[in-house]
Amino acid sequence: MSTPDYRLSQLETLEAESIHVVREVAAELERPVLLFSGGKDSIVMLELARKAFAPARIPFPVMHVDTGLNFPDVLEFRDKRVAELGVQLIVASVPDAMAKGLVKEEPNGSRNRIQTPVLLDAVEEHGFTALFGGARRDEDKARAKERVFSFRDEFGQWDPKNQRPELWDLYNGRIHLGESIRVFPLSNWTELDIWQYIARERIAIPPLYLAEEREVVERQGMLYAVNEFIRPREDEQPFRAMVRYRTVGDANLTAAVRSEATTVEEVIAEVAVTRMTERGATRGDDKVSDAAMEDRKKEGYF
Repeated sequence: MSTPDYRLSQLETLEAESIHVVREVAAELERPVLLFSGGKDSIVMLELARKAFAPARIPFPVMHVDTGLNFPDVLEFRDKRVAELGVQLIVASVPDAMAKGLVKEEPNGSRNRIQTPVLLDAVEEHGFTALFGGARRDEDKARAKERVFSFRDEFGQWDPKNQRPELWDLYNGRIHLGESIRVFPLSNWTELDIWQYIARERIAIPPLYLAEEREVVERQGMLYAVNEFIRPREDEQPFRAMVRYRTVGDANLTAAVRSEATTVEEVIAEVAVTRMTERGATRGDDKVSDAAMEDRKKEGYF
């Protein structure tokens, strides 16, 4: 008779850690909210939240900071998934803020930086004290130095030199009025872990993540699919190529990658051998400077 093996696999360990974090926030902080864009990381985070409280419903709302430049397929998936789970969806609209003159679009077309005041206004309006985000430490060096419980002051700002210790997975969620905590349950996950979890749990994803032949243009060494936000310039010749998206940000600044992966299993095989993060390979808005992400986070960005 063989001895039972009670050791957890890598995915089971990550899952347990993330569910513990989600439950800890629900127990410690008064008004949490989960940032849900319909991207793969937030999809996994929402599934972990569902598991954390099943068979009950998720006890907090989800929120999307909508830039107005999202892929239609992703928005459709977002609305469908929220309806399936029966959770409240709050949409903080950047176009509405622009129409009111509260924020102004940057010349390069990026709305990443102006998401910050829209996010902070929504946090203040709804009184949120904790915001779950799907950031992972392997994505960017600014995210690599951030804690799981990331303290933000009354202005929503992050000070990388003033972070709370997290010894033995003990998290300090104590805050004063007006302050908040950004919580990253997926901090220790990698892109490969995310895809393996999606495969194991058979989680639905938007079709953009899988390869198909799409009309694209090449800009700064990256391939952008032609859509309502990306139109060929006079000096650009569109062509068709097999591509997929590794990340889905704003449609006007998120590039695709060449790929033949039409299934989740094939995506896993590709990700296992890649040596560049998905943001580095596909996000035009992160190429403003080497510290673009950290600068935005200090201002209050996720």
